[in-house]
Amino acid sequence: MNVEGERTFAAPRATVWKVLNDPAAMASTMPGVESFDVHDDRRWTANVKIPLGLGGLKMKVDMEKTEERELEHASMHIKGQGVGAMMNMQTQFDLSDAGGGTLMKWAADVKIAGPVGSMGQRVLQPIVNQQVQHVLGALDKQVMDSLGAQPASANPPSEGPKDYGPPADADADPEPETGTSGADEGISPISDEPYETK
Repeated sequence: MNVEGERTFAAPRATVWKVLNDPAAMASTMPGVESFDVHDDRRWTANVKIPLGLGGLKMKVDMEKTEERELEHASMHIKGQGVGAMMNMQTQFDLSDAGGGTLMKWAADVKIAGPVGSMGQRVLQPIVNQQVQHVLGALDKQVMDSLGAQPASANPPSEGPKDYGPPADADADPEPETGTSGADEGISPISDEPYETK
C-alpha cells in the first residue's frame, strides 16, 4: 500500500527539519502512543495502540533513520509487531522552500501481514489515510509551537509603526467662536454696564 502527499508549513525549513528529527516531537504526532524510548539519534521505539476496529491493535514499533541530507531529505524504516499483525513501512520526506514557508513532499510504502493484513487494502486504506491526516495535523501544530518557542533574536518582530487603537474623543484644536468677548468691549462680566474708567 503506497501513500504520498504534500504539506506546506508557514515556517522556515530549519524549524520543520528540527521537528521532524526530534523523536519526542514526532512521538507526540503519532496517534495512540503509550510509551516512547529513544536509543540514539537514529533509532527509537514506541508502544502504540492503533485504533483499528474494536479495542484497537497494540503494537511495538521500532523506527530507524536510514538516510538523511540535512534540511533536505530523510528516510526511515519502521517495523511494527503486535498480536494479529506485522507491519513494515518505508517512509521518506523531502523539504524545499516555498514562498516564505516550507514544502514537504512525503511518501510511504506500508506492508501489513497477519490476520489484520488479510482485511485487504480496501478496508485498510481509509484507516491509513485517516492516521496520516492525524499525523500531518499534529505535525503542523508541533512546527508552529516550535516556531513560537524560538528566542526573539532568531525571529525578530518586524519594525514599523504601532497601532495603539482609535484616538480619544477630543477635539485637538477647537475652532474659536466668532465674535468678541465682553471684556474686549469693556463690559463687566457681572452686569451689562461698561467698566468705570478712572
